[in-house]
Amino acid sequence: MTTVTKKELAYRISEKTGQKKVVIKRIIQSFIDEIIDELAQGNRLEFREFGVFEIKTRAARKARNPRTGVRVDVPSKSVVHFKAGRLMKERVQAGNEKLQLESGIPATGDNNSPSPTRTIEPAAGTQAPQSMETPSLPSDGNDSHAS
Repeated sequence: MTTVTKKELAYRISEKTGQKKVVIKRIIQSFIDEIIDELAQGNRLEFREFGVFEIKTRAARKARNPRTGVRVDVPSKSVVHFKAGRLMKERVQAGNEKLQLESGIPATGDNNSPSPTRTIEPAAGTQAPQSMETPSLPSDGNDSHAS
């Protein structure tokens, strides 16, 4: 899996449309800015077949600092929620199934089946370790180490 940047998307769209990359990049940035502005105003954005962006409010809650154990109040906050549309779900699922077939992973959808194991071969010119045991440290004669 790779990360695709705005620059890469602009390049791809530029190649398909014949428009300059600079123009495409400005269009993409304007589109993103508009989405952010609408969400900041509390509006819901719906793109048919792609998905829906909306703001949801998480309720205030009590939490615990894991380091100190102290209970703290976490205020309510607004978060962006995205729900994928039908076409996106179908294409992502088809792409996922294709990747599974190419990698030899069964696409059964059964989460109870064990995941396939892979054998990792050592790099050329190196030897595989003989044992995976942790080497023991020399003893200082005192077996009762206080932590």
